[in-house]
Amino acid sequence: MNKISKVKKAVFPVAGMGTRFLPATKASPKEMMPIVDKPLIQYAVEEAVRAGITELIFVTSSSKRAIEDHFDSNFELETKLKAQGKSEFLNLVQSILPEGVSCVYIRQPEALGLGNAILCAKSVIGNDPFAILLADDLIKTENQMSCLEQMVAELPDTGVANMIAVERIVPEDSTKYGIVGFSEIFGGFNAIDTIVEKPKPEVAPSHYAVVGRYILRPEIFKFLAIVKPGANGEIQLTDAIAALLEEQSVYALAYQGKRFDCGSKLGYLQAIVTYGLQHPEVSVEFEQYLKSIAMRQKITETILE
Repeated sequence: MNKISKVKKAVFPVAGMGTRFLPATKASPKEMMPIVDKPLIQYAVEEAVRAGITELIFVTSSSKRAIEDHFDSNFELETKLKAQGKSEFLNLVQSILPEGVSCVYIRQPEALGLGNAILCAKSVIGNDPFAILLADDLIKTENQMSCLEQMVAELPDTGVANMIAVERIVPEDSTKYGIVGFSEIFGGFNAIDTIVEKPKPEVAPSHYAVVGRYILRPEIFKFLAIVKPGANGEIQLTDAIAALLEEQSVYALAYQGKRFDCGSKLGYLQAIVTYGLQHPEVSVEFEQYLKSIAMRQKITETILE
């Protein structure tokens, strides 16, 4: 990334219970579920660091201690790896958190929605602009900047604007997302006129949905503090952004890349297959395995016909 980022802080809301993956998430955070050999939260952190973030703010709950441990040093493990001469593995665990990047952990006392989770980080954010990354949304880009890097690159040189990453969806999926509306022809990024949380298809302002990447100015906290509970009785970040639109511009960026909804079982499995097929250690054998399954399935279908 050539542009020096003015955004140095990022919030990772990781206090959710992960109910869609029970019982796997009963004792282990959903953000620690691996995609091949790295947990989801590490992919999100790596994306943030690539975009120039140096302060990582995790909004957690009492069951998320594993996330803190993951980004901390493990003296016993590192000592054992060093004694065994396993320098490759030692480097892997020591490079999880790059030098010059710090972590802050804040407890969300009660699960009151994404907006409330972001509000919990107010004291650490202060008057600085900040990014938000939802680890459930794993965004893969091919030989280009990551999603957050693309957003930072579009920020004006004169200051930091509010920006949301969006992608085009099929109309019937509008009830799953925040949906943005804009009056001009959409290309690259554009100013948002409206944003609505999980509207029905017939009233959705467009077919562009918000995904889990945001850059926001600190003024958002004023609206998070007063917004009333919305969908599911939670404090919705979407509703606070809708109120912010009355005072500031908010832009939508149609990022270049492929998003995997790892908050769903299907999206999680799709991510594992995609990343597995490109992993330098297992890609060849994994592809052969998948082809063998497909061949057996084809033979079975032929026999049944």
